[in-house]
Amino acid sequence: MANIFAINRCSSSVYQRFIVQFNSTQRFNSLSSHVSKSRFIKLNNLRRNCSLSSDAAAPFIVADDEKYGNKQVISITPRLYDYILANVREPPILRQLREETANMRGSQMQVSPDQAQLLAMLVQILGAARCIELGVYTGYSSLAIALALPESGCLVACERDAKSLEVAKRYYDLAGVSHKVSVKHGLAADVLKSMISNGETCSYDFAFVDAEKRMNQEYFELLLQLVRVGGVIVIDNVLWHGKVADPLVNDAKTVSIRNFNRSLMADDRVSISLVPIGDGMTICRKR
Repeated sequence: MANIFAINRCSSSVYQRFIVQFNSTQRFNSLSSHVSKSRFIKLNNLRRNCSLSSDAAAPFIVADDEKYGNKQVISITPRLYDYILANVREPPILRQLREETANMRGSQMQVSPDQAQLLAMLVQILGAARCIELGVYTGYSSLAIALALPESGCLVACERDAKSLEVAKRYYDLAGVSHKVSVKHGLAADVLKSMISNGETCSYDFAFVDAEKRMNQEYFELLLQLVRVGGVIVIDNVLWHGKVADPLVNDAKTVSIRNFNRSLMADDRVSISLVPIGDGMTICRKR
């Protein structure tokens, strides 16, 4: 049951489930376990902090702390997300890859079309020519980046899984961007260290990190050496399905992401913006 309630989601259906599960005749003290009581508290807070607009399909959350000015923040419902995706300019080759990947094991690792569109735009805004991606999977995000690069551009694409990498390489060929992509099969940290040893420091414009989450801090430190001043590093999954904001979730991966987010907040080597798109992305600009 816990999985259907996300603190960053608020909908009439959630509220209805709340009422069914915990009606007014049930008391908090009657709940038998610590977990049940914790869920009750979270759902009660959700009920208090969520306000619905006149259109139940487009609810919003109101920050209850007055220092935020009672700001109304849109909560992404399935209907609204469908609308967002309908307004993404997804090239046919990317759609073809996305649809093929949807039937593969681990398809949830693929970035969403709106994320890929943002990555491509960042590359274009930067005028980037040299990019790095850690964690290619079947190549959706790297293909979006490669399509945005100039003909002389280069993307170093690192992936440890050979099977998914073969799919990516096939689509690079189909899209006519293979000449822009330097595929590296291996561990991302090893590839980055090799690039630094080869004298490539401060020679890249853009990097996207979507690999082993517990390695984010090491990846970030290595990429800071490789990316130029004014360059951008984007890290995916920084919200981790909302788990980072849940004090009851303390598995190793969640704690690692939470700690990494905290370290970025205090890192004056970069300017940052955490964007709640997909599973959360933090955009870092090297100072």
